[in-house]
Formats: sequence, structure tokens, C-alpha cells
Amino acid sequence: MIKLTNGGERGSSERLTICLLRCGMVGSIMFVIVFLVDGATRIGYDPIYHPVSALSLGDRGWIQVVNFIIAGLLMIAFAVGLRRALFPGHGAKWGPLLFGLFGLSLLFSGVFVMDPMKGYPPGAPSGVYSDGTSWHHTVHDAFGIVVFTSLPIACFVIARRFTKSARRSWSIYSTLTGFVMIVLFFIFGTLWESDSPFSGLIQRIMLIVGFLWTTLVAIYLIKRLKKESERDGRQI
Repeated sequence: MIKLTNGGERGSSERLTICLLRCGMVGSIMFVIVFLVDGATRIGYDPIYHPVSALSLGDRGWIQVVNFIIAGLLMIAFAVGLRRALFPGHGAKWGPLLFGLFGLSLLFSGVFVMDPMKGYPPGAPSGVYSDGTSWHHTVHDAFGIVVFTSLPIACFVIARRFTKSARRSWSIYSTLTGFVMIVLFFIFGTLWESDSPFSGLIQRIMLIVGFLWTTLVAIYLIKRLKKESERDGRQI
């Protein structure tokens, strides 16, 4: 934590850090709930087959666009909180940077929407691609790759931090989350290119695994901050 000489200032700093860490919880839970509920109630949309990004299309597409943007902003705020909570020590630089990149990529995944394909919205061409892709679809795909690689790498970085601080169970959990996300990402890519009916399901599992880990890490760091404050006799 940032060391401040004044107890009141330190308490205020810790309250801000907790608020920023909660952004990671809120962003994770919100993003998952929105794409699950919206995907389950869209006419012509199959959550098992279609990707989450396809929810940005159609008459209700603005819901997922806003979901991407708000979640991205909240993850960037979480990255700042993570920096404050981890500093100084292992992972205090690269962990927050990776989460900042993750949040920024989520945000731009909402700004640049994918093309209609795979029969969604209703009337769109079937299959993966129709007559080539638009520039904004290409940009969307590029940011999507960053989304699905930056988070698992962040898992490995934070796992090392937990290892150094003798938090064995958290280290194992973080490492497993990173590996599972990477494996699911490659499976999703293969199923997507082969137009598998289960590509959307694999993507959803991957997202839920990653956002669950983010939520639990945020909760852990908040509890640790509160415990340290109580030990030092401070109110936050």
C-alpha cells in the first residue's frame, strides 16, 4: 500500500482503493448477467451457438454495446485499484497494466461491433463470413484477441504474487484459471472457424471463468485491506 504519514489521509486512500477494487466486482458481475439474460431473451439468438459479441447487433444491440463500454471502464478503474492494493511488490506493475489493457479492449469491443453473420440478426448470412468483413469487424476481432489473452496472462502474474506471499491455494486457483482460459480460447477459435453449434457455449464458459476469478480476487483484496486497517486501529 502507499504509505502516508497522516492516519486520516491513509484511511481516505484505502477507502478509494476499496472503491476502485469494487469496480472489478461490479463490472464482472454486470457483464455476465447482462449477456446471459439478454442472450436468453433475444428472438433468433442462440446462446449456445452465437458469440456474446453478436448481442451488439440488431434492435437491442445497444444493450451489449453499453455493457461492453461500462464493463471496460470499470475494469480500467479496477486496474488502478489493483495497482494501489499490490504496490509495492511482485505483480504491482504488470498485473494492473494487463487489467488496464483488458478493460480498454472490452471498451473498444463495444465501440467497434462485429458484422452480422451466422444467421444473426435474423436474415443475416449463415456461416462464419459472407462477402468478406468490414474494417470495424476486423478491429473488433483484434480487440477480442486482446481481451481473451490479457486476462489469463494477468492470472499468471497475480498467481506469482500469491506464490511470493505464501498464498498457495490462491496461487493454484489463479494459475488454473489462466490455463483453463487459454485452452478454452483455442477450443473456441477452432469451433468458431468450423461453424460448430457449441462455439457460443465455450466462449461463455471462458468468460464466466475469467470474470469469476476477477470478482473473487477483488473480494480477497478488499478483505485484506479491511483486516490490515482493523489491525492498525483505522476506520475505512
